[in-house]
Amino acid sequence: MPNTAPESVVVHVAAGVVVWDGKVLISLRHNDAHQGGLWEFPGGKLEPGEGVAQALARELQEELGIRIGNASPLMQIAHDYKDKSVLLDFLLVESFDGEPQGREGQRWLWCPLAELPGYQFPEANKPVVARLMEVFEVV
Repeated sequence: MPNTAPESVVVHVAAGVVVWDGKVLISLRHNDAHQGGLWEFPGGKLEPGEGVAQALARELQEELGIRIGNASPLMQIAHDYKDKSVLLDFLLVESFDGEPQGREGQRWLWCPLAELPGYQFPEANKPVVARLMEVFEVV
């Protein structure tokens, strides 16, 4: 009998690891969102035909009111949650214009890199936290 179950849809997301003065910008997911109540690196879903850098620029402008300058690929993570599969492209953003603000009502903060492991992130984001500790040689 052929498999008639719908194919799993993978949600492709661009996320920005915005670093400034030894701190990284993180935001708190709304409680009613997938993985709500956990901290994340800001970003969002790619729209059809959109590239990762283009999506990240759009999302950070919409969510935080900042325009990214230099951004380079940091890592890509594919992760399966029970209810959703995601492909996350993380870009390291080391320059930006504007003053961040929670334009969608979300809480955000500049977290010292050394304190980052103390925050609760979605499972798919945890390798990024570990990678940042290596890249920035945080003890």
